[in-house]
Amino acid sequence: MNFGGIYPAHSLREATFVVVPVPYDLTSTYQPGSRRGPVAIIEASTNMELYDEELKKETYLAGIHTTRPVEIDARGPKNMVSAVRKKISRIVAMDKIPVMLGGEHSITLGAVQAVKEKYPKLSVLQLDAHADLRDSYQGSPFSHASVGRRISEICPLVQVGIRSMSPEEGAFLPKSKVKSYSADFVFETKTWCKNVCKDLQGDVFVTIDLDVFDPSIMSSTGTPEPGGLYWRDVLRLLKAVSQKCKIRGFDVVELAPVSGNIAPDFMTAKLIYRLMGYITK
Repeated sequence: MNFGGIYPAHSLREATFVVVPVPYDLTSTYQPGSRRGPVAIIEASTNMELYDEELKKETYLAGIHTTRPVEIDARGPKNMVSAVRKKISRIVAMDKIPVMLGGEHSITLGAVQAVKEKYPKLSVLQLDAHADLRDSYQGSPFSHASVGRRISEICPLVQVGIRSMSPEEGAFLPKSKVKSYSADFVFETKTWCKNVCKDLQGDVFVTIDLDVFDPSIMSSTGTPEPGGLYWRDVLRLLKAVSQKCKIRGFDVVELAPVSGNIAPDFMTAKLIYRLMGYITK
């Protein structure tokens, strides 16, 4: 299946966006199932209207190519990160914009590594309920719970929507260069969007863990947290960032589909399509 149900499918050569499914959730904790996320997102996307009512355009005309899923490496997350890096490196080398569909959050590190090779001054915007700043978790420094820490070691990291962290992460944050904005900051500060944008410039990779959203509108995640952001909050930020910076790639991770509840799947597909629209102006 092609993202958006586009037929005939756009070739890799003519595409602006390259959608990369990564059905991997080996290090997931609490509720597994994000390995089924990419298929659910693509299936939901085939039921979208391809005319964007906000942007007044058919974003898909910019070209969207969907690749075969990245082959899963069951030896561990380090090997999986490497596989993702190789795949995304080939895409950015062709001056395409990678759009990775997870899968769990650990895979983001491979995508960031690949995009940073092409754009050395890259910074990362992380939308997430969890800080993901543990040095390691359950014996692995490449766990989904450590992806923010690993990213912060290679490029500037700005987090938005955070409302859950461990004592270790709480101690690490003040000593780090990570800019972390809580969900409460978003709700209590009128200029929150402007504040976040000040910390970003130039080339940006956006990683969206779907648990950044409040569970009332996004229940299909492995670790839902109350008090999250809402649809218009997230779109407002993504639009502002796309206007100020060059978004060189993005991912959407941690959708764990629930049978009979298709709204989160469709919302995810629409979010991806809207961000594509923002990027192409």
